[in-house]
Amino acid sequence: MTSKKIKPGEEKDVSVEQKLVALYSLQQIDAQIDKIRIIRGELPLEVSDLEDEIAGLETRIAKFNEEIEALQNSITDKENAITESNTLIKRYEEQLLNVRNNREYDALSKEVEFQKLEIELSEKRIREAKHRIELLQAEVDEAQAKFDERLQDLNAKKEELDGIVEETKKEEQELQKNSEANEKYIEERLLTAYKRIRKNARNGLAVVQIERDACGGCFNKIPPQHQLDIKLHKKIIVCEYCGRILVDNDIAEKVANQ
Repeated sequence: MTSKKIKPGEEKDVSVEQKLVALYSLQQIDAQIDKIRIIRGELPLEVSDLEDEIAGLETRIAKFNEEIEALQNSITDKENAITESNTLIKRYEEQLLNVRNNREYDALSKEVEFQKLEIELSEKRIREAKHRIELLQAEVDEAQAKFDERLQDLNAKKEELDGIVEETKKEEQELQKNSEANEKYIEERLLTAYKRIRKNARNGLAVVQIERDACGGCFNKIPPQHQLDIKLHKKIIVCEYCGRILVDNDIAEKVANQ
């Protein structure tokens, strides 16, 4: 066999037996890659979920802090307004000592009263803002504690995942390289079918060996005539129950002896 990938129309140069050997070899390689990924388990998903949760907590904390800052600026504005009102009250009270008639007295008295009401309103807004800040700060503290906890979990999960990846990286890369090399011996149509079956199969097995006259994937009995056709290697035979590609012991032995 050459390393040139088989294209539609070229498959006549490759026997069915060679195709079956290539398919079963590919399945064995891909099954080993699956096992490596199973070792990692749910860790990649757990890491991803923790990263998403941490990002959400960061956004939440940032929004709380923005609101706290806005409230603090509001308090400063109200305090400045109180200072200004007190300055005006002092000025109006001094002017009251020099009024020339009742009209001026009433007008200045109203201004003093208005500024006192403004001070009361500002003091109320300050109390409300401080209360809101206390509530928000409690939310920040709670979110920050959860953030710190999740970050610690993330670092531990990443360390665990990195260790597993490091242990299996070289082996997986070599298997992946072999898988891609083996695909070159399989025509596009057959390779597409193989990948589709693998994707839909619960255990990732698209090519299985006959075991005790039954499909090695779904374990349903294979009719004698189908078993004979499989042994003849004249055409690709699939299980009529699960759709997996079937091979006999001869193909399995050829792959094992490669």
